[in-house]
Amino acid sequence: MSEFTSTTNVDGKITPTTEARIPVMDRGFLYGDSIYEVFRTYEGIPLFYDEHWRRFENSAALIHLSIGHTKDELTEQIRATIRASGAAQLKRDVYVRYVVTRGEGPIDLLPHSGTRTRLVIIVKEVPTWNPIFYSRGVDVAIVGTRRNPKHALDPNIKGGNYLNNVLGVLEASARGADDCLMLDAEDRITEASNSNVFFVIDGKLVTPSQSAANLRGLTKAAIHEACKAQGLNSSEVEISAAAVAGASECFLSSSTREIMPVHKLTAEDGAAREFPEGGGPITRRVQAYYREYVRAYLRDHDALSMF
Repeated sequence: MSEFTSTTNVDGKITPTTEARIPVMDRGFLYGDSIYEVFRTYEGIPLFYDEHWRRFENSAALIHLSIGHTKDELTEQIRATIRASGAAQLKRDVYVRYVVTRGEGPIDLLPHSGTRTRLVIIVKEVPTWNPIFYSRGVDVAIVGTRRNPKHALDPNIKGGNYLNNVLGVLEASARGADDCLMLDAEDRITEASNSNVFFVIDGKLVTPSQSAANLRGLTKAAIHEACKAQGLNSSEVEISAAAVAGASECFLSSSTREIMPVHKLTAEDGAAREFPEGGGPITRRVQAYYREYVRAYLRDHDALSMF
């Protein structure tokens, strides 16, 4: 194959993504009753592959779902989907999202006893972000839409129901921002719409703890490890909305964003705070540490290559 085509696998049927179909009675479509993970490859190697699988298993446990596939079975299906896309032959890195829904059943909130899970794997190009988001930074706004509390819908369920996040980012966009920061009911910072957030406050690198429930991001965990290896302390603490007024730096982190500096943060009352263009000194150090951490990971996990 001489061209790359975004490709999707639905229960073993592999087609171009534009031709992929699931039944309208699937509970993932009807109720967001599904779990998923996303990884990207570097030189064909899936980043944090085992960690993603463990988090996938945790999400399944939290929603009382049997995945229905072993990790080896999933890997085989992912490899087949990547091959069909042309990415392996072209040595082209990809974004992979794998989803398990609770399956197809009657329109009823209570899952039917005979429901079988459905596996969907989407392979597409790695997202390309606006270069200005790195050279200058992204603009974020603290929004009025509060993050779901843990006792209502645990943010550590990486599931298909993202309406809470959609409302947050819609509100931020209406205010001219690129992304949102969401507070919990006690006005503590939780996370952005689909990424974790770090601040430098009083010279210390901090990110919200689980007291304000947020996704235990794999990139966030890697940042902690990378910084520790280089002698830079990072910690998870409770961060109030008021406390960010004293921040000197801010950045977002995720598997596809990597480390994206924040240039401007707008509070709920409209007060704006600007941070150094392209990230301050600590943000730039963390970017370098993370790049080295990823390089080391790739060296140690070349056997996982999807190519």
